[in-house]
This record gives sequence, structure tokens and C-alpha cells, in this order.
Amino acid sequence: MAHIIVVGNEKGGSGKSTTSMHVATALARMGHRVAALDLDIRQRSFGRYLENRAHFIEKEGLDLPTPTLGILEAASPNDTDPLSVSVSKLDPEHDFLLIDCPGSHTRLAQMAHMLADTLITPLNDSFIDFDLLARMSPDGKILGPSIYAEMVWGARQGRQEAGAGPIDWIVLRNRLGTQQMHNKRKVGTALTQLSKRIGFRVAPGFAERVIFRELFPRGLTLLDLKDIGTESLSMSNIAARQELRELIATLALPGVKVDF
Repeated sequence: MAHIIVVGNEKGGSGKSTTSMHVATALARMGHRVAALDLDIRQRSFGRYLENRAHFIEKEGLDLPTPTLGILEAASPNDTDPLSVSVSKLDPEHDFLLIDCPGSHTRLAQMAHMLADTLITPLNDSFIDFDLLARMSPDGKILGPSIYAEMVWGARQGRQEAGAGPIDWIVLRNRLGTQQMHNKRKVGTALTQLSKRIGFRVAPGFAERVIFRELFPRGLTLLDLKDIGTESLSMSNIAARQELRELIATLALPGVKVDF
């Protein structure tokens, strides 16, 4: 069975599509068979990212490792949900299946979380995003889990009842800036405290970099730059590759050894 990675957060703009694309493509580059599903039926940022990649590869005549983009099937007459149909088709032929969820609560996203062996939650480094995980008092005390954390808890309970394994939940601190150090420390402290209460791991994600916005139209990732003729990487690009390397290592996915 494929190891299912779900990238989820009920708030837009947290870097889900960028994270999904770089994790999926990095795994494909390391020789793993990777499938991808985009559950954001309206925006389809992850799906369009992969489609841009396919078009760029065809136009330039390149051979770049690429995940297989699955199709979200229509519901069948016997009320089988479309997600289960798509997963059942992709599962036998792939080592990993990465599912990118929309930045809102939907039935499909809720179902995807119940399928997750690994759950990645990108989070902008602010208390606005933190509010999806936990409610806080004006003086900074954690009052209890919030809407998204409660949904993950429900998914964990559902997996337990079904006899499935636990969810390895990683909260990814994305778009860390060099400024506002006091705020970064406060968010970091709050995440560390909350992680012990509701059971997730905290990992550093991607800093805010222009390169990520430039890669999307061509469907490229940081690991493709040398393949398209970029002879000299900037210090920012090198640092971003290191961030990706550390992320893949932190995920501790089965059978994955970071070699880039």
C-alpha cells in the first residue's frame, strides 16, 4: 500500500501547494513512485503546478522526474465517494500518494485526513494562523484546541476505530522572516507547548523567497534549477534547497533516504 501524505490547513496562503509540489517532486527525484491528488476543486493550485510542469517538460524536451497527477473521480451510482475511488486506483502502483487539501473545511478534506499516514500542516508564523490550532487568552495562555486541531483529533479517532495506524502530524513553520524576532519566539514557544498537549511535531519550513513565485509558471522546483541550465545558484537558492533537505529528513518517511 502507498504511504499517504496529506498536506492540510483550513486557511489559505500558508504555502500548501508549494510544500506539496516540493515534497512530491523530491520523492520522485529520489526514485520513488509518487502520485498526487489536488482536492481544491476550485483553485487547483497544486494540480495546475503539475500541469505547468508537464507543459514545460514537453516544450523544452526535458526528462524531469514528475509525480503522477491523479484525477478526482466523479461519485459512482452506488454512492462511493470520489476520493476512495481515486485512491484505490493510484494506491497499488505507487509508493507514496500526496493529497493537497483546500484552505477550507470540506467533506473530501475531512476524509483525506482520515487516510493520512503523515499529515503536514504548513503554518504562517503568526498567531492568526495559530488560532486554527488553539484558542488563546489575551495574555497568551492556551485555552484549548481550535477548529482544525479538533478535526485532526476526529480523524485520529476514526483511524483508531477502523484499526488503522496513527497519524504522524507535522506542523510546518512556513514563511519565517528575518524580522520580528520577538513574535517568532512567542509563536515558537506557543507551538512547542501546544505540540505536547495535542500531539504533533514542529518543523521549520520554507522562508519567504521570491524564487518560489518564479518557479510556479514553469512547474519547476528548487531541485530542477541545474537541470534547466542554471549553472550557479544564489545563496538564497542554496539556503532554500537546504530547507527542503531538512524537511524531507524531518518527515522520516518509510524507505526514504535524502540524497540531494
